[in-house]
Amino acid sequence: MFIREFTPSDLERVYQIEVESFSNPYEVAILQQLFEIGAGFLVAVENGEVVAYIIFWVKEEGLGHIIALAVDKKFRGQHIATRLLMMAMNIFKTCDIHRITLEVKSHNDVAVSFYQKFGFTIDRKVPRYYEDGSDAYVMFFNTDKIHN
Repeated sequence: MFIREFTPSDLERVYQIEVESFSNPYEVAILQQLFEIGAGFLVAVENGEVVAYIIFWVKEEGLGHIIALAVDKKFRGQHIATRLLMMAMNIFKTCDIHRITLEVKSHNDVAVSFYQKFGFTIDRKVPRYYEDGSDAYVMFFNTDKIHN
């Protein structure tokens, strides 16, 4: 398994993983637009097939944001999400990003625990954040915790 930058030919496969992973998936056009406007976009590839991805944004004023992280169900439990997250966090660090934020459904205990394992902290709960009416936790991480 290796990680590389997203290319437009990955779009269909990334969308398949998006749909299987989230109850409110991004549309293909949104995923394409994120790439086109310069979001960080990495994919994990196994035997020539994209099996996971992470999308992130380097904002101004030392802020970064994780937009999406998903792994094909058949490849979960193999630390692929960990590798993608760590690579993105190191990119943030090299871009002089000091604080990383993300949103996650408050009832998604697996995802909340995953991010907490890496030092993310729940900042606040946002009621009815998602289209389906679910609440979100806004979580953050300070990159000074990353050791080079």
